[in-house]
Amino acid sequence: MQDNKNIKPVVFKKRSDNITQGIERSPNRSMYYALGYKKEDFNNPMIGIANGHSTITPCNAGLQKLADAAIDAVKKNKGNPQVFGTPTISDGMSMGTEGMKYSLVSREVIADCIETAVQGQWMDGILVIGGCDKNMPGGMIALARMNVPGIYVYGGTIKPGNWKGKDLTIVSAFEAVGEYSSGRMSEQDFEGIETNACPTTGSCGGMYTANTMSSSFEALGMSLLYSSTMANPDEEKVISTVESARVLLNAVEKNIKPRDIITRKSLENALALIMATGGSTNAVLHYLAIAHAAQIEFNIEDVEEIRQKTPVICNLKPSGAYVATDLHQAGGIPQVLKLLLNAGLLHGECLTVTGKTIAEELAHVPDTPRPNQDVIFPIDKALYTQGHLAILKGNLAVDGCVAKITGLKKTAITGPARVFNDEQSAMEAILDDKIQAGDILVLRYLGPKGGPGMPEMLAPTSAIIGKGLGESVGFVTDGRFSGGTWGMVVGHVAPEAFVGGNIALVEEGDSITIDAVKKLLHLHVSDADLEKRRNSWKAPEPKYTRGVLAKFAKLASCASKGAVTD
Repeated sequence: MQDNKNIKPVVFKKRSDNITQGIERSPNRSMYYALGYKKEDFNNPMIGIANGHSTITPCNAGLQKLADAAIDAVKKNKGNPQVFGTPTISDGMSMGTEGMKYSLVSREVIADCIETAVQGQWMDGILVIGGCDKNMPGGMIALARMNVPGIYVYGGTIKPGNWKGKDLTIVSAFEAVGEYSSGRMSEQDFEGIETNACPTTGSCGGMYTANTMSSSFEALGMSLLYSSTMANPDEEKVISTVESARVLLNAVEKNIKPRDIITRKSLENALALIMATGGSTNAVLHYLAIAHAAQIEFNIEDVEEIRQKTPVICNLKPSGAYVATDLHQAGGIPQVLKLLLNAGLLHGECLTVTGKTIAEELAHVPDTPRPNQDVIFPIDKALYTQGHLAILKGNLAVDGCVAKITGLKKTAITGPARVFNDEQSAMEAILDDKIQAGDILVLRYLGPKGGPGMPEMLAPTSAIIGKGLGESVGFVTDGRFSGGTWGMVVGHVAPEAFVGGNIALVEEGDSITIDAVKKLLHLHVSDADLEKRRNSWKAPEPKYTRGVLAKFAKLASCASKGAVTD
């Protein structure tokens, strides 16, 4: 038998952290030969391709062609593609069901899957491809956590549906439920909207969570410019994926790692872009988690500071008129970023995955948006002078909560609490016309631990809008809201009810004030009365004691810290 001490070590693969693996004549290489590798291939970097393709949802059903393009591009750029899958949960399909509890959980599962594959196989770089909402933060959390050269490839947006000359998104279908149930819509129109809302593959078309997160990755520096507003069916999405693979191989060669790109300043850039485009409330939760993964101090007070100095300059659904494909035609995210840069609202010196700064990447972008469009507005003609995602505090949210305040005629409401401990009973009350103008719905025990998993409330909020109550009914929850939600909605209330937050002590008829200007969420009950209620309150038993939901409930931090599990 040959003495192992006499085997000469060689570089089989070299990680960006300068740790080497593999030795000449090692049996490890035999398994690669079974995959078609040749001896010379071991001089090339191992590039992971995290493929989120799935036929569960149109958001991810068009990803395989992008994965195939990435495989070919990695090979052409002298890399060894190593493909593995990541799961997805369709938020739109699971909305209003028990399955929605797995949505936020899937963010953590996706991050863990990518980390496990990349670290277990010691890959040199990673190209992540995703579509539905949690694919983006899950992938970025993994990239920040591992700090291996990486790039994010968004699967692309869906094209708008159409019914009787009106553009549609998935939210149109949810809102139609409320309109139909209240007699404000015919059965023909209801079915027409339902069957025509989603005409192609791609993620939900408004500036909802998927498009919010993918757009912000351009600002963060971790995705190529223009890539987030391309439609999934279009060839330019494939071309962008090919270029992303080339850029990744360059990053591997130059040892450009995610934490070189994801910094305090680039996080501020991403949040500024989210404010400017009117993005999803979920972005606050996800960026707190991304910052945690990148080991950067960043909290919800920082989000509020960015909001106060960043105007909303994009007329996008859900509170505006247009969808992502319209934004793409108007100049895309680079045009928005150039306006922010020129206004001093963007840190131009931040590095991007290309190796250039964001200012260098934006050098070719016009200083002003095209005049023949009303999707992107100049800073001096902003739709709103301040951002739309306000961080409120008060005795009902001591650790903070998130309110979406654009598109509203009123920014404050005081009314009686209508208390529900689950989404289904609230939905029944709305559809049965038991919720009236001036009421404030309180949905609780739906936080990270209580849900568990912070389910989104798109069904009840859309039903309220469909009933014509979007401007006159408040909505407070320790759960989440879909990126498609608008109205007087306040989510991510912390501490949550399950751990004894004051939202657990609210009683039917209590007076509550939501005030976006004063940044206040206040329960008009004295401290003494709250203390009496607390003394008689008992923590509920966990809803799940085994499996992934039980694990998440045990590990998840509060919403104000990103609901992270590590």
